[in-house]
Amino acid sequence: MNRRQFVQAGAAALMAPALVRAQAISTLKFVPYADLALLDPLVASFMTRNHAMTVYDTLFALDEQGEAQPQLLEGFTTEQEGRLWRLTLRQGPRFHDGTPVLARDCVASLRRWAIRDSFGASLMAATEELSAPSDRVIQFRLKRPFPLLPQALAKPTNLMAAIMPERLALTPATTPLPETVGSGPFRFLANERVPGARNAYARFEGYVPRPNGTPSFAAGPRIAHFERVEWHTMPDPATQTAALQAGEVDWVDQPLMDLMPRLRRDRNLAFKVIETTGLFGYMRFNCLYPPFDKPAVRRVLLKSVRQQEYMTGVVGPETTAANTRIGCFTPGMPSATEAGLEVMQGPLDYAALKRELAEAGYNGEKVILLASTDVPRINAICEVAGAACRALGLNLDYVQTDWGTVTQRIPSRAVPGQGGWNLFLAYSGGYDFSSPATHNQLRGHGINAFSGWPTAPRLEAIRDAWLAEPDEAKRKALARDMQLQAWEEATYAPVGAYYQPAAYRKELTGLLTGLPLMWNVKRG
Repeated sequence: MNRRQFVQAGAAALMAPALVRAQAISTLKFVPYADLALLDPLVASFMTRNHAMTVYDTLFALDEQGEAQPQLLEGFTTEQEGRLWRLTLRQGPRFHDGTPVLARDCVASLRRWAIRDSFGASLMAATEELSAPSDRVIQFRLKRPFPLLPQALAKPTNLMAAIMPERLALTPATTPLPETVGSGPFRFLANERVPGARNAYARFEGYVPRPNGTPSFAAGPRIAHFERVEWHTMPDPATQTAALQAGEVDWVDQPLMDLMPRLRRDRNLAFKVIETTGLFGYMRFNCLYPPFDKPAVRRVLLKSVRQQEYMTGVVGPETTAANTRIGCFTPGMPSATEAGLEVMQGPLDYAALKRELAEAGYNGEKVILLASTDVPRINAICEVAGAACRALGLNLDYVQTDWGTVTQRIPSRAVPGQGGWNLFLAYSGGYDFSSPATHNQLRGHGINAFSGWPTAPRLEAIRDAWLAEPDEAKRKALARDMQLQAWEEATYAPVGAYYQPAAYRKELTGLLTGLPLMWNVKRG
């Protein structure tokens, strides 16, 4: 053996153990629809929501039937006609920093969450005292019954009640968390984060799943079969699908709908609608500044919406993948109604709408529309909205940027033109829009409302009545009233919904429906 052969053989021998270790690490490679720009669970972003579901636990969790089941909890009791709730933590759960999950951590986490989340704020408004009488007991002493308490704590979508160590939960709700520490099945690897390219998670070996039950949406045991999960950001849809077909990645969250016919011909791929309640497009107005500080001006924009046009831009000719008769609430949910939908139907008369816009007080103010270009489904509805604004004669400033920048900009209440905005379009999940309790677009409590900050006392009054009403039929009637009032206030405009299939390698099994969840998934 010559020297070159000896050196090569020696190097190979040294590398072999490392290669074996690398091959032994099971990794799930996931392609999200956009970059994970913000990590704090108190950010209204699908990407942040999916991240939060990976690393954090909640006290309750929703199953496929929409019922709230204990998650971090062993159980709970109610007394005093529903005015006293005692929630008992399971034994064993620990945070990723090794500390046990204690009741005081949960109390601090819930208080931080309730400052930003509308459902949480309603719960706290009904709460006289939230305390931790022992390490395992969380106690709510209520001013009045709040039967939806488990549903509030189980909410799996934007601004969920994520449980974190008290030292982090004491961070002001307006300040981003300094680190990501949850108690979920995966821990976030902050040192491997490459903004705009990659995020990584490792299986938390100290995780204690529920000892019984069957995985059902977010409820039941959360078993991490992969040792690592990697999120690879690929803004180009063709690059995403090419990587999937080549086996370089395992799962593409939202493949471009135009590419689906080609993908379906690949025998190595499988497809599933993960978010079965749908993705709901919306147009959001900044109600603090002209011209959308005037409800009459906002109503003209609402009247210009034709959901069919918006959804055709997203799904193309696949009409079965879209729903273009969307009101405020998710179809199939108890609050759903078609009341007042005629406001967005019938032939469009832009000349008449232009006259109505002038009568409403529009004086040619510049309208800054934040348009995301790197997420196809968002870009599509932005383009339709931009065309409608031009047809209405608005002085439009169509600001094209990436979705990460949009999510960072929309919380700003700065004056439009000085870092602020007038209009943006995005999506919410079906669980977000399922009822008056969770629908943040229908809040009207001013600067405490979701970005857009409308003041709409009548909407707030109907919502309060809905939350206090125990009779389901009366609640349905109140939801109808709320939708009719929503068309008057026009705090936002629904632009339709669609049902996005995920694409993944056939060897993956166990993908749960509801949201993209990294647990329960395995290879083979």
